[in-house]
Amino acid sequence: MSKQITNKRKLITAINPSSPISEQFKTLRAGIHFSSVDHDYKSILVTSPEPESGKSTVSANLAICYAMQGNKTLLIDADMRKPTSHRTFGIHYNIGLSHLLTDSKMEMGDVFHQTDIENLMVLTSGALVPNPNELLASKKMEQLIKDFSSEFDQIIIDTPPILASSDALVLTPYVEGAIVVLRSDKTLKERAKTAVKQLQKTHVPIIGTVLNRVKNNSNSYYYYQ
Repeated sequence: MSKQITNKRKLITAINPSSPISEQFKTLRAGIHFSSVDHDYKSILVTSPEPESGKSTVSANLAICYAMQGNKTLLIDADMRKPTSHRTFGIHYNIGLSHLLTDSKMEMGDVFHQTDIENLMVLTSGALVPNPNELLASKKMEQLIKDFSSEFDQIIIDTPPILASSDALVLTPYVEGAIVVLRSDKTLKERAKTAVKQLQKTHVPIIGTVLNRVKNNSNSYYYYQ
């Protein structure tokens, strides 16, 4: 079922693909591609040290860039503590990831949301649960990502901030790479270092970082590989 995009400000790559900010997201996508010589980055985890860094906006726009390139793309909202994808895309989150993880009768086709963007599907967080960490660390989650990988060309997973919970860290064994989003006017250097060190302990390849909210000639996003 197609849904109308409701938050135009956050989905700049869909609303204005030729804008300077959209070009930065395309550069991010290209950077990931050229970094994938030694690693397959088909499934990418996106996280940040703390809340309000813009990781969900980066996740959504990166997914759009892949979809616009012709890749069958799935955006997963794995932040079951503070989900946002349903508001960003104007869809319901009452059925989503948490249902796939807890209901054995639920099938993937029952929970995917088609967006107005060709090739882009969204899997919302689903109903909030008391044990998101245990669900994300489960064998069921590992199998789901494997199943998704056989259905989609690209998977982007929006996860909770690393310093707020360990949800992102428990997902690292199931993905091919990670991107860390930092906010220039918010993220302290020590917090950024701590987040990166925690990711490094999991041995997941860190593809790079996105430095968000940098103001320079009207560009708001810069990518540093």
